[in-house]
Amino acid sequence: MSTTLDRIVSGWALLAGILTLLVVLVTTLNVTAFGLDRIARLFDANVSGLSGYEDFVRLALSAIALMFFPYCQRRKGHVAVDLFADRFPSGLQRLLEKLILLLTIATALFLAYWMTLGMVSSYQDFALSPILGWHNWPFYLPGILSLILWALVVAVQLGKGE
Repeated sequence: MSTTLDRIVSGWALLAGILTLLVVLVTTLNVTAFGLDRIARLFDANVSGLSGYEDFVRLALSAIALMFFPYCQRRKGHVAVDLFADRFPSGLQRLLEKLILLLTIATALFLAYWMTLGMVSSYQDFALSPILGWHNWPFYLPGILSLILWALVVAVQLGKGE
């Protein structure tokens, strides 16, 4: 696979990992604040949690979830079930692999298309997160890009017979 695509896919997964750590950090802070609030109540005080925590986590996770797909596909870390296919002749196994790769490309592009329509709808509806008031539509972009990268990685694998 091209080193440029490898770098893009690896960097994209690294960004997803950083965002995941940020979600863990924010969750830890919010849980800590909850625990401190329980103690503070004993002294007629309070410690508030992070305002908009749920909004941030929901929007961040919606982006993160698909960002690992291209890297996983590149490393062939996807789930493969070979209950009986490994007993097929090698030619049939290669044909099945190509069909599955074509189906994966079609699925990724299909999902990217529908996510694009969802993003446009979210933009046109001025959909905002309930607490923070952030626009929802920008959080579709990483998912759409991830699906396109996924399809591109699969297309390269299909072309090279990887």
